[in-house]
Parts: sequence; structure tokens; C-alpha cells
Amino acid sequence: MATTPNPASRSFWLKHLHQWHWISSAICLIGMLLFAATGITLNHAAQIEAKPAVETVRNTLPPALLTQLEGLHNDGKDAKAPLPAALDDWLTRQMAVSADGRDAEWSGDEIYLSLPRPGGDAWLSIDRESGEVTHEITRRGWISYLNDLHKGRNTGTAWSWFIDIFAVACLVFCITGLFLLHFHAGKRPATWPLVALGLAAPLVLAILFIH
Repeated sequence: MATTPNPASRSFWLKHLHQWHWISSAICLIGMLLFAATGITLNHAAQIEAKPAVETVRNTLPPALLTQLEGLHNDGKDAKAPLPAALDDWLTRQMAVSADGRDAEWSGDEIYLSLPRPGGDAWLSIDRESGEVTHEITRRGWISYLNDLHKGRNTGTAWSWFIDIFAVACLVFCITGLFLLHFHAGKRPATWPLVALGLAAPLVLAILFIH
């Protein structure tokens, strides 16, 4: 004999599912809009032209600081090591550039620091003989910047944590939505056919058109 669902139990679960569903949807809303929009721009990246803007800034190290560098990694062998604190401080004050703990490439005549960034690129080089410092920044525009946020490219630890938390919130949103569909499916016959369509459509496309 079929059992009749307990109205109190149903009410309890509906209340809590609705609560978690709307809370997770509020947390996800802006992120989902961003990731959906950049999903379109990434899918049509070849059709969206980007005009890189390149900026080059030059400066010269003070003699005292250049002297401090003479004995560092200067044995003729290429090495990777962080910039000294004094050099990092000078770059931050004079050129608004921070190594941020990155390793630089040290050779006998040059120090090269790669500074990748979302939406562009950057690098810095120091001539170990003359002390000339060259910093070049390439910007590819807002669309490229947002696309890199979508991919988590060169975005740092904080953004990586945001993506993980956002993904968990999306899972909560989807799972609570699935249970809510289950509770309301009895009065909405199209529920499960539509869910099946959402599964079948990408599956069929993947089988037939992705090789």
C-alpha cells in the first residue's frame, strides 16, 4: 500500500530547500552573469578583435643599488631567484612595480622578471652593466580581462579562492533546485522531460559533433 507523504516533513524540507536555494542564488547571481557572458565572448574569441596597447617605461638604478647586485647570481650560470628586498622596494617606489615574490631570471648581463596579468602581459628587465630598467605593459582591453577572470589566468590566490567558493555555491543552487523539482514535479508533468532534454542535448552534440 502506498504511503502518504507526511505534510509536516514535506513542509520542513520545502522551507529549508527554498531558503538554501535563494541564498545560493543570491551569492551566485553576479558571478553567473559574469561567467555566462564571458562564456559567449570566449566561444567567439576569434571574431572579437583585440587591439593591444603597449606602454614602455624606462628608468636607471642608482649606483649604490647596482653595486649591491654585482655579486648576486653572477657566476655565468642562469639562475632563478627572487629580487632582493631593496631592489623590490625601489621598483615599487619609483616605477609602481612589485615582484610580489616571483622568481626572476638572472644571467650574467640581465635580470628578467615576467609579470603576467589578466587581460594582458608585462615584463621587466634590468641591464646589470648600465643599470637601465625597462618595464613593458601590454593591455588587451576589458573583454580580454574578463575572459582571463573566467579562466582564472594569472589572477592570483584570492581569485582562485573566489572561483572555488562560487563553484560550491553553484552546486548548492543546482542541487537544491533539483530537489525542489522533485517536490513540484507531480503538478508539473513537463519537469522531468525538460531535465532529460537538458542532459540529452549536450550528450548528443558531444557524441555526434565532437571528435
